[in-house]
Amino acid sequence: MIVFTIGTAEPFDRLVEVADAVAETCQERVIVQAGRSRCSLDRAEVVDFLAYDELVALVSEARVVVAHAGAGSALLALSKGKRPVLVPRLPRHTEAVDDHQVHFGRRLAEVGLAIFVEEPGKLPALLRALSDEETRPRPPERPLGLALRAHLVDLLGPPTRSVAGQA
Repeated sequence: MIVFTIGTAEPFDRLVEVADAVAETCQERVIVQAGRSRCSLDRAEVVDFLAYDELVALVSEARVVVAHAGAGSALLALSKGKRPVLVPRLPRHTEAVDDHQVHFGRRLAEVGLAIFVEEPGKLPALLRALSDEETRPRPPERPLGLALRAHLVDLLGPPTRSVAGQA
């Protein structure tokens, strides 16, 4: 089973629209948590919103998790031992105000925690070719917390003050 989740914010039709092609190409069940999307799909199963426990159960069961490149969706997939395929919302498509999801998704891919795909049209072939091994996160060179902290420092700069004696 392949699970698509786009978060709960704005529609992400560019990602939702490709789910039918994924269902046809991969010949497996595709469930799309589509939020406020305006897409109508024929092959993929669509739900607007899921209770958190339901989403967790689907992510746990999925062979592949495809998500917008938001931190919550990525971390949920990782917490269930899945290496998510992340597709960023892009400002040029009026899906986001800036490229923060591009930076976040690329960084997770660089450390082996995600697969980053900027163009949803590439998903059907990619998902069909993914082995079970490729859908599991690679152990980062350093612990996940340190890897994510380093990424935040890269994006935001070093902390300016210490908290409880730690930088």
